[in-house]
Amino acid sequence: MAEKVVLAYSGGLDTSVILKWLKEERGYDVVAFAADIGQKEELGGVPAKAKRTGALKCLISDLREEFAKDFIFPMLRAGAIYEERYLLGTSIARPLIAKEQVRIALAEKADAVAHGATGKGNDQVRFELTYAALAPHLKVVAPWREWNLASRTELLAYAKKHGIPVPVTASKPYSSDRNLFHISYEGGVLENPWNPYKEDMFLLTVSPEKAPNKPTYIEIGFKNGNPVSIDGVKYTPYQIIDKLNAIGGKNGIGRADVVENRVTGMKSRGVYETPGGTILHEARVALTAITQDAEIGAIRRELMPRYARMIYFGFWFSPEREMLQRLFDDAASVVNGEVRLKLYKGNVTVMGRKSRNSLYAEKVATFEAGGTYQHSDATGFIRLNALRLKIRNAIRK
Repeated sequence: MAEKVVLAYSGGLDTSVILKWLKEERGYDVVAFAADIGQKEELGGVPAKAKRTGALKCLISDLREEFAKDFIFPMLRAGAIYEERYLLGTSIARPLIAKEQVRIALAEKADAVAHGATGKGNDQVRFELTYAALAPHLKVVAPWREWNLASRTELLAYAKKHGIPVPVTASKPYSSDRNLFHISYEGGVLENPWNPYKEDMFLLTVSPEKAPNKPTYIEIGFKNGNPVSIDGVKYTPYQIIDKLNAIGGKNGIGRADVVENRVTGMKSRGVYETPGGTILHEARVALTAITQDAEIGAIRRELMPRYARMIYFGFWFSPEREMLQRLFDDAASVVNGEVRLKLYKGNVTVMGRKSRNSLYAEKVATFEAGGTYQHSDATGFIRLNALRLKIRNAIRK
């Protein structure tokens, strides 16, 4: 009896070829699994395509709300950004997909799990660290590290030979990955960091030059660091991000051209569209500024790069990430209120913020007469802070 493997399957070039390869070259019975994480692709035809390619069956899991609530929102509460530019749209999706894949593998009594990540990329690490954390007894099959197909050009030839229809052609070879939070573009003409990208590549956003000449104003409500409403109307976590993607996309919000350091040690260029995430990040920063204690905010900002690196490197299901998450969640418990934003030609501008638990004290901060702050108090404060500098200067002389 053949061993059974559960394949993380999208119906694209890589996983279509992998499905056939697992069956024909390795003799596996293949259960294909596709995750709906808000990629806005028609998944109705995916099971039929998987079966035509040789799968025993194909299961589709609707993970949209779980993705938003249990993965994106915790990351937003921490304010996570990798290497100052990347909002981690692909990184945060992989542990959820792998978690559901493990659940299916256990339910199907499978012997192994397989993924379509390349041997050069980050995703192989993210998938396999999740497998190790949740079901270390499962065998892992990573075809890109095992077969003799060395490039996507060879994959196209393999697909043609076996009659597998794929959406990628040799004339448009860059790779894209889409989910609720973003779309990424890599490879092809983008591999040279000097090459400009083409405007027709983008799917979520119009160019800032073609965005409306009239700004869009919105108000976002937060509770415990989580966005809960747009213009006073409450939505589910998935709906919040989905609606902000549409609003931001129309205004050219959220494009980023990034050269990042991969897990495997090389530098890689990625172009990203994250309209809703960009809006939420700016809104959260504005509200955090008036609600969070200064020293707590400083600690959070110091630890955030480590947290972001954990996500990027695949350690979502790790004790250290969970420990930091508890800290960030506690810090975010005061981030309640509303933020008013102006969206205009690629820019997100904060126009106002308010909170019932705001620490902003107008009577203290005012430049006008009659405030409660005593200017003379600063004299001793400055004298004490200057003491070590004066001593250092005296020793130098």
